[in-house]
Amino acid sequence: MSRLESLRQLLRQSHYARAEDLPEMVIRVAPLVDATALVIYLVDHQQRDLKPLLGGSAPPRQAFGVDGTLAGRAFTMLAPCASEAAADGSRLWLPLLNGSERLGVLEVVSDTPLPDDAVDDCIAVASLLAEMVVTRSLYSDTLERARRREPMQLAAEMLRTQLPPLTFSTGHLVISGILEPAYDVGGDAFDYAVNGDIAHLALFDAVGHGSAGGMHSVVLASIALAGYRNARRSGMDLVATYHHIDNAVRDYDRAGMITAVLAELHQRTGVLRVISAGHPGGIVIRQGQVVKVLPTPTALPVALGNRRPPVVVQEVLEPGDRLLLYTDGIIEARSVDGEEFGIERLIAFATRAAADQLPPPETTRRLVHAILEHQQDQLQDDATLLIAEWDGPAPAPIGH
Repeated sequence: MSRLESLRQLLRQSHYARAEDLPEMVIRVAPLVDATALVIYLVDHQQRDLKPLLGGSAPPRQAFGVDGTLAGRAFTMLAPCASEAAADGSRLWLPLLNGSERLGVLEVVSDTPLPDDAVDDCIAVASLLAEMVVTRSLYSDTLERARRREPMQLAAEMLRTQLPPLTFSTGHLVISGILEPAYDVGGDAFDYAVNGDIAHLALFDAVGHGSAGGMHSVVLASIALAGYRNARRSGMDLVATYHHIDNAVRDYDRAGMITAVLAELHQRTGVLRVISAGHPGGIVIRQGQVVKVLPTPTALPVALGNRRPPVVVQEVLEPGDRLLLYTDGIIEARSVDGEEFGIERLIAFATRAAADQLPPPETTRRLVHAILEHQQDQLQDDATLLIAEWDGPAPAPIGH
């Protein structure tokens, strides 16, 4: 009954709970799952640190790194991790997941190691808690402030509110994206949606960087995002979607320029269709090896689309394949001595991650950190990634 009662208690309180109330709410639930304390940690936007969400009678805690910690392992590998018993009790670390989106971890403190049924209770509490973190973030700044390591520039604030969750999974398809830098942007954006059998994927890279140029490029990227969603929700095919975005950007600014890659993946057949509008076409990885570098360009950049019709490239994926889409800020990232990160280094990293069976969200996190390290944390351009891993045919919808 502990699991059911703990969930009931959280649900009863959730209807009127503020974000600030979450730390105390989970502390009160702790005895129902045989714990002495439950502590929420949220990951920062760069996914480097896990930061405690404190308040009420929650015990004092400090932030710590994702890499090299047991809690970080729970976060990166999406699995519970238990520590050895210590004088102050045993600890269990659980990933805080909204679907497949990694929000942080939940620390479970108990007098003795928890039995399996109690661990299941804690996992159920963590799942509900993750949903509450997401909903409270919609109408409170408390959780967003807790995730920030520094002030966010206005252009980044505008763009990031428009991006989808970093990770989504249907059980047969995992989509994971990331954009750096976290606090200042130059016009990169990504989007995705899954409608029935079709997964829609897009990357945009608007020309213009720096404070003034960054704001202009963010406006262009925002128009492209809105045009993409408008076309998608109107049921347009890939070619019509390209022209719809192209017209929208050109109507706003004829001199505006955006490179883009638009893709559709049929979840039951594995058929991938791609338009690369002056943009890198993407990479297909199979069994830890690159089997296809998609051709590019197959269309002119957005705002020039009225000059030449786009060409749609088609590829058939096999179960387990990964599609990697990226902006040029990835391969053109330069070290202090001018060495580019380059396509070969990107391929080597991506294939090694696939061979090591790293989950897509952990692959994107580590790859962006590798690029930041290559540039000594000083990006000259946005670095954006979008990975889609297709595990095999999705079942037909119920009733079909």
